[in-house]
Amino acid sequence: MPRLNPLVTDLAPPPIPSVQAWARAYDGSFGPTVDLSQAVPGYPPHPELIALLRAAATNPSTAAYGAIEGDRALREALAADESALYGAAIAADNIHITAGCNQAFICAALAVAEPGSRVLLSNPFYFNHETSLRMFGVGIGLVDCPAEAGFLPDLDALDEAITPDVRAFAIVSPNNPTGAVYPPDLLADLLELCRRRGIWLILDETYRDFLPAEARRPHDLFLRSGWGDGLISLYSFSKSFCVPGYRLGAVTASPAVVTEIAKIMDNLQICAPRVGQIAIAEALPRLSFWREANRAEITHRANALKAAITEANGWEIGAVGAYFAFVRHPFAGVASARVAEDLARRAGVITVPGSYFGPGQDDYLRFAFANATAATIGLLPGRLDQLRTVANA
Repeated sequence: MPRLNPLVTDLAPPPIPSVQAWARAYDGSFGPTVDLSQAVPGYPPHPELIALLRAAATNPSTAAYGAIEGDRALREALAADESALYGAAIAADNIHITAGCNQAFICAALAVAEPGSRVLLSNPFYFNHETSLRMFGVGIGLVDCPAEAGFLPDLDALDEAITPDVRAFAIVSPNNPTGAVYPPDLLADLLELCRRRGIWLILDETYRDFLPAEARRPHDLFLRSGWGDGLISLYSFSKSFCVPGYRLGAVTASPAVVTEIAKIMDNLQICAPRVGQIAIAEALPRLSFWREANRAEITHRANALKAAITEANGWEIGAVGAYFAFVRHPFAGVASARVAEDLARRAGVITVPGSYFGPGQDDYLRFAFANATAATIGLLPGRLDQLRTVANA
């Protein structure tokens, strides 16, 4: 067999299917499986959105190629939505539509980093960011975000990590995996530091629509003069509109960056899927009430998780927000993969080991709670208490 690319073959298999496989050994003795492994909406798209998707799918024009940067209608709709959210002047020319936010990250990373250069990630990090960089031959540096600091980065640590080969610092807020929300002042300081040191701040805001009501405006970065010279923001429609299968994300950046991303997109996919673009361009302004209801529901589920973990013996929330909680397990010295596997096999609760998100995270499991109802989350104390002992493999 001819040689395969070692940058790909050296990667571990996709994490979510691997952890879900552990639950196949669960015998059902405590009730149905509770799947907290993947960040998927636990409710369907709004009926009006389904109707819009159906109408777009029956339109023959959606079978044709669209603009590489995305359909103009969706770019304009998202620009208007973001302008209202941030109180800033964001134009359609600042928007590039992609096939999901993972692709948005790949486009942003390839636009700023060449093989042999490096991109800094927070530790813990979102695993698809790490593997995407590795498969393209881009080096990775880590900026520790310790639990005692709320899983947030320290400015001095970031400054020290920036070397001449670093091109960007990539973060997620609200965070995946921890759920930690980066305060606006911290984001402003991070952007200022990145600009001063001549690197990009890549800010993945996939979960921004699920911030608590008192923190609806995530930051004021788009109000800063020359923001496009240092900031690249990423977004996903998947969670906000419950359409992960339609693969729709976006980049918000300067027109110069959008121009470069179009070159990358033309080689990756040519254009994002058309059906979702057409439907969501209409749904974006019309379904704001539904998005607000979803935000409230996710907050309700987050509160249910906090209450459930408080009841469980020895378990502790390290951070929680939007779709995720990073939960400390009570088995000191035991690998998180061992704990997660036993929890799935013996108690039917599927989580993701902390070690999948970076070194030094073995004390934690990621709970993706948004796809479980508050009633289901309420089952967790009894399930977690079934795991009184875990043997380290």
